[in-house]
Amino acid sequence: MTTTTYEIETHTTTARESAATSAAKPPKAARTPFWDNGRYIAMALVIVGHATLKMIGTSDPAYAVYLFVYLFQVPVFVMISGYFAKSSLPTASDIRKLFSCLIVPYLVFETVWSVIHWAMSGKLSLDYSTAWWTLWFILALVIWRVVLPYLVLLRFPLTISVLLSVGAGYLGNIDDTFSLARAAGLLPFFVLGWKIKQWKLADRWLALPTAIVWRWRAAAIGLFAVVAVVTAVGIDTWRELLFRRFLLYDETYASFGYDQWWAGAVRLGFMALGVVLCFALLMLIPRRETVLTRFGQATLYIYLLHSFVLYPLRQSGLIDGPSDLLLVGLVVGSFALPFALGNRFVQKLFRPVVEPKLDWLFCKRERVATK
Repeated sequence: MTTTTYEIETHTTTARESAATSAAKPPKAARTPFWDNGRYIAMALVIVGHATLKMIGTSDPAYAVYLFVYLFQVPVFVMISGYFAKSSLPTASDIRKLFSCLIVPYLVFETVWSVIHWAMSGKLSLDYSTAWWTLWFILALVIWRVVLPYLVLLRFPLTISVLLSVGAGYLGNIDDTFSLARAAGLLPFFVLGWKIKQWKLADRWLALPTAIVWRWRAAAIGLFAVVAVVTAVGIDTWRELLFRRFLLYDETYASFGYDQWWAGAVRLGFMALGVVLCFALLMLIPRRETVLTRFGQATLYIYLLHSFVLYPLRQSGLIDGPSDLLLVGLVVGSFALPFALGNRFVQKLFRPVVEPKLDWLFCKRERVATK
């Protein structure tokens, strides 16, 4: 009887301890539709830029659309990525995710594109230090995630990131190797995304009454209208000044003729405008769940796969002509393509290469030893 009582008491105590432990663990955070909607819109705008590139040499309207979206489409994509980045030192789980979701997919898709280029040109080049076309973002994202925990240990990380971005444009040894130029140039947007979370700006925005939200949205629409008109009216000037080259953040100022000491101020100006437009775009994103929400959860698939749709079109010459109707079709198609690439069937089909299971690659230790 004594033994039975002891067993019952032990079982009860263990159950209570287990319940207390479970209660101590924070529940898994639910996804916020606002951010998934934002991912979808940012991804669609990225596709618009990639789809219209071949037209900008012969079509002023296409060039205007290209410049307009490039003022903020990559910055807002980077900013949203920064919002969800961790600033704590990486755990074993974080390192596994970095390998599984970024590094290995990059190696796989870089190999695929190298083989495609081999088939097209007859020359095989497996250079993993130079990203093929759209894959630069994956390398840059790896750099940002690795750097952020150390950058935030410093005072004024956002200011430091701005100085690094502006300064990188003067240094010829920072180029597209491992996407370093773009990683440095766009770093302030990534850090700003992280700061937005620290400042709880998104939480405050989501808590605002609808009437106030629509006042801000009206102002954002007005701002975009003004920027669009200025971009279209001054298109010849923007061509001559090579402003597009500043928006790519991938080369030194001197490489496209801006060898003056004040060239960095131009990048700084575009960054400031980009930040304003990023906030304006976020104001226009639906706060509730919409038809876009589910597809916004699949942006990694969409980003890695959309180039396989655009590349044949670009190579065929079908999207080169100065046709306004073609331009409209490309913009509409760019917003429709994520629906095709982000559906569950495509995710299931490509999951082994986009989100591979690599348990066999890692040791079974749960934590990385630290001193």
